[in-house]
Amino acid sequence: MDFIQFERNEAAAREIEHHYGRAPRLFLHSYGCQQNVNDGEKIRGVLQDIGFVSCSSPEDADLVVFNTCAIREHAEDRVFGNIGALKPIKEQNPGLMIAVCGCMTQQETIVEKFRKSYPYVDIVLGTNAIDEFPQKILEKLGRKKRILTSPVERTDIVEGMPVARGCTFRAWLPIMYGCDNFCSYCIVPYVRGRERSRRSADILAEFKSLIDQGYKDITLLGQNVNSYGKGLDEGLDFSDLLAMLDKVEGDYRIRFMTSHPKDATHKLIDTIAASHHICHHLHLPVQSGSDEVLRRMNRNYTAEKYLDLIRYAKEKIPDLTFSSDIIVGFPDETEEQFEQTLELVRTVRYAQLFTFIYSKRTGTRAAEMPDHVTHKEKTDRMARLLAVQDEITQEIYSAYAGKCVRVLVEGPGREDGVMTGRLDNNMVVEFPCTDASLTGMFELVDVLDAKGAVLKGNLV
Repeated sequence: MDFIQFERNEAAAREIEHHYGRAPRLFLHSYGCQQNVNDGEKIRGVLQDIGFVSCSSPEDADLVVFNTCAIREHAEDRVFGNIGALKPIKEQNPGLMIAVCGCMTQQETIVEKFRKSYPYVDIVLGTNAIDEFPQKILEKLGRKKRILTSPVERTDIVEGMPVARGCTFRAWLPIMYGCDNFCSYCIVPYVRGRERSRRSADILAEFKSLIDQGYKDITLLGQNVNSYGKGLDEGLDFSDLLAMLDKVEGDYRIRFMTSHPKDATHKLIDTIAASHHICHHLHLPVQSGSDEVLRRMNRNYTAEKYLDLIRYAKEKIPDLTFSSDIIVGFPDETEEQFEQTLELVRTVRYAQLFTFIYSKRTGTRAAEMPDHVTHKEKTDRMARLLAVQDEITQEIYSAYAGKCVRVLVEGPGREDGVMTGRLDNNMVVEFPCTDASLTGMFELVDVLDAKGAVLKGNLV
């Protein structure tokens, strides 16, 4: 693994200025997870660095970039549909350049599909090639031929890329890339590559820069943040990194995701408990409460090991809230195994739960497993799970009535005259307010009651 410092592509900047004679317009859309959102911010930053300016629609653009997600086949179908919608736009504007990057393009079958079925797509490049974007555009303008890059696993980490962040008070900060876990249902290790950790000094420098710029809510990103440090000779683990960042002075919060249960430790909980800035919220995806299902998922922990960590965390940090991911209807999941999941949910009492009906992902081991569970059985189980979780959510949120809470104001709510804020523990509160200048500020709110997974209150 090599660490590379980003350098501005002066030749691309000159050619862009010469070719367009003005600032060319960029339309960028990122699909999928927070890592993709951050990748999209880097793409925008790198392209702005050579002269592009953002616009709000493909019809107005000189360059359209789709930063894609491959987590589910449905996500890929959406991308193909949206790319198909660009064909008439390109027919009306032959000078329009269309580029596709991200997780989808790390699959040879997908690149081949673009090659054969989408001749109007000009550039295809992979997840770890954001710094190469200017060069690809330069080649396309010079050669007039399509630039379709075959998938490669790149182990370099590029530091110092310009980032055009989409928010002025909340930021994503990747600390590592890739995944070594190979859960049987997940395509991510095949498209994101193996785990690679950034150097702590580079992370700390970017973190301090964000604090100096006034960012208040910073989320550390990684497919499995708990395995941070692999491949480095620094002797730091994720808990050590958290403790180091927590020492930076300022009024801010630290979040992190995603935390894999097999690598989450008591040391991690102790670090959160002793910290000044780390949020008292833990997203710990369990996926199932059945040991047999977890084994077939290749999750490498048992339900009891998971619950041991939860119990320890509740003891050390009484106000800690939990959220999780659960897959319903994994191939051949039995009714008994699903009941074990329900029991685990009742035991943990999550404040938020992100639930998914299993969908086959071609290229994963789970896609080859026999599955005799009907779609109706899966949807019925999902409904039962949601009913259990809704009851727990209401109880947890209702208990906040009468409390005064500190929130980071995030902006307008779903209704006119209402704004939203987020607590340290990730709960959302809505309160009557029209003062947009409070966005990005910490404020106090008196909680009156709760409606579903939203607290209701008044600004103090």
